[in-house]
This record gives sequence, C-alpha cells and structure tokens, in this order.
Amino acid sequence: MIFAHISDIHLRPEGDLAHDVADTAAGLASAVERLAALDPPADAVLVTGDLVDTPDAESYAQLRRLLEPLPAPVYLIPGNRDDRTNLRAAFADAGYLPGNGAFLHYAIEDLPVRLLALDTLREGAKSGEMCAERLSWLDDRLTEAPDRPTVILMHHPPFKTGVPFMDGQEFEGADAFARIVGGHGNVERVLCGHLHRPIQRRFAGTLACVAPSTAFQMPLDLRRGADLHLVLEPAAGFLHVWSPGVGMVTHTMPLVEHPGPYPFRRRPAPARP
Repeated sequence: MIFAHISDIHLRPEGDLAHDVADTAAGLASAVERLAALDPPADAVLVTGDLVDTPDAESYAQLRRLLEPLPAPVYLIPGNRDDRTNLRAAFADAGYLPGNGAFLHYAIEDLPVRLLALDTLREGAKSGEMCAERLSWLDDRLTEAPDRPTVILMHHPPFKTGVPFMDGQEFEGADAFARIVGGHGNVERVLCGHLHRPIQRRFAGTLACVAPSTAFQMPLDLRRGADLHLVLEPAAGFLHVWSPGVGMVTHTMPLVEHPGPYPFRRRPAPARP
C-alpha cells in the first residue's frame, strides 16, 4: 500500500504571499495535481499539520476545496498554526476526527497498515507536547493491536535535528513518548512535519520521518546562532510504500513541475585512434 505524506501547507488566500514571497495556495494546488496523477495511486494522503496560516473557518473551507481533487482519502492532524474547533467543524463529515474531547486523536483501522494520529498541539506555543492523557491514549491503542503494522502521525518531531534554530523548541513528553513507542515492536514509522525539511532519524526502535513543506522550506543551516529564514527550495513530500514481508520503504518526491522523463540512450564508444 502507498501513503502520500505532505505537511506544513500554511495555506493563505490565493495571491496572498506568506512572508511576502511564498504562494502557499499555488504550492498546495501543484502538490494535489501531482498526487492525483500518481500511478499507481496513493491509498491515502497524510497531512501532518500546520494546515492553514490563519485558522479561521474561511481558511479551512479553502483547504477543503483545494484538497477535493485528490481521489484517495485524506487524513489531517493539527499543527501549532491550527485551531482544533474550526478544523473539527470544517471536516466533521469526513468521519475520522473525534466529534468531542480535548484532543484530535484518532485511529484508522480499515487499511493494511493501521494509522494512529496524535494531536501534539500546545495551546499558545510553537512547541509540541505529549501530556499524560495523550501518552495514555497512545499506549492503549498500541497495546490493543500489538501484531498490526502501525504508522504514527504527529506534527512536532520528538527529537533534536542538529539544526540549532529548529532545536530551540522543546517537545514536552518526548522521553515518555519514546519509551512507549520503543515498547511496541510494530511501529513502522513516526511521521512528522513542522520543520519544513526532509529529515529522517532512527528513533525508539523505528524510523522517524519529517516531511518537507508544500509551501516553503527552512534552510539547512547547522551554524550556531544562525537566524531563522526561509528558502524557496522546491516543494516535496514522501511516498511511504508498505508491503508484507518487506515493511515500509520511504521515497522523497518533488511536488513541482520538472523536466523529464527522458529515455536512456546507449551511445557507442568513441573510436580509438
């Protein structure tokens, strides 16, 4: 089965540029066009948070319109830019978001790979957390299906990246989260967003993958004290491909137009003098 994974849309009204440079609506439209044309098609599209830039009802309605061309089911989780109430209302008829409760956790059970979506939103902060209630929900869900391959979705990565201006935001509950994940051998991936770069790390006995953004990327800057900037590197996402006996394989996929494909052409060796 194939999961398409995108993140950090930061959707703004059409023509309204994020930070005066990034057309996030056009970026999402391009990503949707590319994903809708996949052959073979994706079985589901996973979107790991920061869905809109201003979390009002109009922004989520716009998000729905732009996602509609996707033929596969779309599963969303909130990021630090999102509003739980407005997100829940806009996608209430999708059937997977909980209708009540403090957090937008949910499980998708009807796929060969089980999805556990976590709400790491921390009110009023950019950083994420897994409090005792959220940790308990995750442990209970993993315990009830110990033999099913499982993917965890969350917005905030629960680890350091080596990029100083990203690592200044602490993830509260990261150690407890790692103990729970490490205690279950069926977690195929921990899929995250938030950092606007493709990043992968061995984590708690599995692989954690941070997806790049459809809107704009953060520079790969390992210098201490470097200022926070953005760069207009091409939008990209991941394709996570799972099959029995193999497990999960992850591919990085550009989500913008580019030349090709071109056929390989074998040329004769040049004549020797």
